[in-house]
Amino acid sequence: MRSRPHAKRLDETDRRIVHLQIDGVEIEALEGDTVLTAVLLSTGQTGTDVFNQSDEAGFCLMGACQSCWIWTSGGGHLRACDMAVEDGLKLFTKPNGLDR
Repeated sequence: MRSRPHAKRLDETDRRIVHLQIDGVEIEALEGDTVLTAVLLSTGQTGTDVFNQSDEAGFCLMGACQSCWIWTSGGGHLRACDMAVEDGLKLFTKPNGLDR
């Protein structure tokens, strides 16, 4: 993971900690966070824009912008803003990072 976080948690820090991996790096999130929240707080980036090769992270936070796609260890992809974190999730910012 290349970037540094672009967000900082200001409140609601008393929720249960959830552990997940993004690109093989373990990160922590809080129960109830979306995957996008976990990404923004830990790395600041969900992947690389296919058109201009710039770093990207979801910016609309509601599933409209399509810039937060992330891949699961099973090969599927999802919008990080639409999925809640779960213990043990293994996610990838590029489809070629999958365990296959």
